[in-house]
Amino acid sequence: MKLIKKLIFAVVTAFIIMLSGCSKTEKIPENYIEIEGLVFSERVELIYAEQFAIDRYENGYSVIHTMNGESFLLVPEGEKTPDGLSERITVIEKPTKNIYLTATSAMGLFAELEQGGAVKFSGTKADDWYIDYARQAMENGTMLYAGKYREPDYEMLLENECMLSIQSTMIDHSPEVKDKLNELGIPVFVDYSSYETHPLGRSEWIKVYGEMTDTSELARQLFSAQAEQLDSISEQSTGKTAAFFYISTSGQAVTRKSGDYVTKMIELAGGENVFENLGDDKATSSVTMEMEQFYSQAKNADFIIYNSTIGGEITTVEQLIAKNELLADFKAVQNGNVWCTKENLFQETMKLGTVISDFNSIFTGDTENEPPVFLFRLEDGEKDD
Repeated sequence: MKLIKKLIFAVVTAFIIMLSGCSKTEKIPENYIEIEGLVFSERVELIYAEQFAIDRYENGYSVIHTMNGESFLLVPEGEKTPDGLSERITVIEKPTKNIYLTATSAMGLFAELEQGGAVKFSGTKADDWYIDYARQAMENGTMLYAGKYREPDYEMLLENECMLSIQSTMIDHSPEVKDKLNELGIPVFVDYSSYETHPLGRSEWIKVYGEMTDTSELARQLFSAQAEQLDSISEQSTGKTAAFFYISTSGQAVTRKSGDYVTKMIELAGGENVFENLGDDKATSSVTMEMEQFYSQAKNADFIIYNSTIGGEITTVEQLIAKNELLADFKAVQNGNVWCTKENLFQETMKLGTVISDFNSIFTGDTENEPPVFLFRLEDGEKDD
């Protein structure tokens, strides 16, 4: 599936370049698209993100290109849509509002921009939100549940004048839904932040939503603050090893692929993932292991970090060991270096610089001076007794 997407992206990119009169082919074309009546101004500078590009034109117009070869023209309020647009360019009229959002990773970006009000419809129920704004908005009725990505409430969206749907890559499994939304006049924008190779590439997608909501300068400032956190961390390895995992209901250990962005955050923080060359080319980012295999590879890890976002939040070492008694023999358990993620970790896309800083603070033993925001140490219940 990924290979097919890349081939499609390459073909569409070549088409876009042809429109601009350039024969050079690149993943994101360096040359802008010529649009009748618009004057090109600048391309937004990106530091880590590779899966989108933003071109700006005079009078407030801009075009967002995404990795699947689609381009979206943002038309400012009070301005006209240019004539003669290519069929490959989708128009999004501003102000961008009444959005149907199924890409949970984008909600934190809207909230950070103080533009959560632009999202009217959610593909996630209130109990499944760990972002305060989203949960509260659904509880007070300012954000409505409009069904999962594969089963949207079309009638609700139409009655409430939905202007845009922001989808995760899961929509690729339900192309008929995307076609239906477009047929109803609701443009579909796919968030490809999960394809970014660098963790902060995901955070840099805030520039996309800043462009949509006319908060581009705030988006730049917020992203810069996260990038500065990474810059402040020494590139030297701490020599500490870590295992990031949870225990499934069937009793198996589930960890992340070696090339996954979580393992990259651990490495950027100066740590080393205990698992090497783990995973395959499948789309999933996780790997399931029998406990005996997990034990043999992770028992001597300096730190173990329990993924509560899926495994369920726990507070004591005893609760962890209750999931599997083999964990009692782990070096990290015996040394008190057992940590747990907070449940909002994966929905806070904007805070990945902070997450890397959290990892670094536990690897360096500097948690008193730099208390982690998204991690907490599991307590030893026996000592409390």
